[in-house]
Amino acid sequence: QVQLVESGGGLVQSGGSLRLSCSASRSIFSRNGMGWTRQAPGKQRELVARITSGGSTIYAESVKGRFTISRDNAKNTVYLQMNSLKPEDTAVYYCAADLGPTGWRYWGQGTRVTVSS
Repeated sequence: QVQLVESGGGLVQSGGSLRLSCSASRSIFSRNGMGWTRQAPGKQRELVARITSGGSTIYAESVKGRFTISRDNAKNTVYLQMNSLKPEDTAVYYCAADLGPTGWRYWGQGTRVTVSS
């Protein structure tokens, strides 16, 4: 049963923008927050941004001022607007939902973002 579906990845030049979308089933979307993580080749997965059900957000230091996470409750969708992209942002980006004491409970399949220099 597919519960998180990402879209919006692709190839972009350095300095460009992309918007990622993650559609969730309603039961998941209303739980404890949603987020975006990423995993670059040879590196561990890291949190990029998180948004609570109330709309509070946190960002990784590396993306502050460039990325914006938002949610549309009517569409059960969370977005990640990525501006001023850098080659080091190249990674597979994963949508995640329902943050618990042991981590995120639900994951999307991932969408690849490649930033060329």
